[in-house]
Amino acid sequence: MSELLQIPLVMAALAIVVALSAILTACAYLILLERKLSAWMQDRLGPNRVGPFGLLQPLADGVKLLIKEAVIPDHVDRFLYLLGPAISVFTTMLAFAVVPFGPVSHKPGEFPFIIAPNIDLGIVFIFAVTSLAIYSIILGGWASNNKYSALGSLRASAQVVSYEIPLGMSIVGVALLNHTMSLERILLDQAQAGFAGWNIWYQPVAALIFFIAAMAESNRLPFDLTECEQELVGGFHTEYSGLKWAMFFLGEYTHVITISFLMSILFFGGWHCPVIAEADSAYAGAWAVKVAVLLIKVSGFIILIQLLRWTIPRFRFDQLMGLAWKVLIPLATANVLLVMCVLEFGFDPLWLLPLSIGLFAGAGLIGTQTTMRGGETGSRRRGAEVAHH
Repeated sequence: MSELLQIPLVMAALAIVVALSAILTACAYLILLERKLSAWMQDRLGPNRVGPFGLLQPLADGVKLLIKEAVIPDHVDRFLYLLGPAISVFTTMLAFAVVPFGPVSHKPGEFPFIIAPNIDLGIVFIFAVTSLAIYSIILGGWASNNKYSALGSLRASAQVVSYEIPLGMSIVGVALLNHTMSLERILLDQAQAGFAGWNIWYQPVAALIFFIAAMAESNRLPFDLTECEQELVGGFHTEYSGLKWAMFFLGEYTHVITISFLMSILFFGGWHCPVIAEADSAYAGAWAVKVAVLLIKVSGFIILIQLLRWTIPRFRFDQLMGLAWKVLIPLATANVLLVMCVLEFGFDPLWLLPLSIGLFAGAGLIGTQTTMRGGETGSRRRGAEVAHH
């Protein structure tokens, strides 16, 4: 058995089994967690009938979806209709292949904690694969032959095209500071530098932009313009039910997990934590502590995303587009210029923290003045209309 574990292909297959099993289980119970959180925020009980404290509710829901009748409407394009959910799950699962979910090891016989190690362009790979997920929504909306679904898929395409730009630009500063686009290397550099070396101290604006843009790409509230019930009944998955609908939902929750891992790895030191899990810790069981630290950080971001869903109302579509093109893209461009200037002139990277705060404050001031001028212009216009009548 020990000789078998020395084979890299066997360890990679074991990493795939562990990662996929953990993701599928996590998605089921994250749904329960979100339902409990929403019930707590709305002063109600939430699921509590199936199992103690409702802990078996995900199993009951899974069985229900599996045995539910597979309804395929007559008016749909059958091949594309079935291809859409498959692409959603495949792309979101594939993106996780280059995400470290623990202290990465390249030694034979040790668990690698990553499916595809030594990918120098890991960030580019994730962006390339996750951007393909939009095809699942477009194909699902188009193949459904339904106006609500088609409008939802059109909104999704515009949303992804817009938010891909600030999402990619937010990572440029991190890549320049760490001189790499490998997630393994970025995580290890922060761990070796210690708590003061976490990228959040150098790129707070980039972290905020990345978080907002990634949420918009995952179609989570307040950015779920592609499936809002008030306008589009269900959007791109109006005609889907049963297991096919669940595959779209699974893709969305897998994307949420990937976002949380990326936020933890890119900006918050990954598995590193002062004293608890230092980079050079070599005591027995150190890997378990590091995995626990990383999962705690990831869980924190997942809970934050779920709380935002029940806190912030949905944007209008023009507000959604305006946030990307008028706010996030200029901010991301200015942030990249700041990083380039600091590196070009050899300044201490810690200067980026006050500069980023100043950039954010300046953007807020400009936005406030623009809003006030717009309000005054609208008031004068309405006053002139009233006087005219």
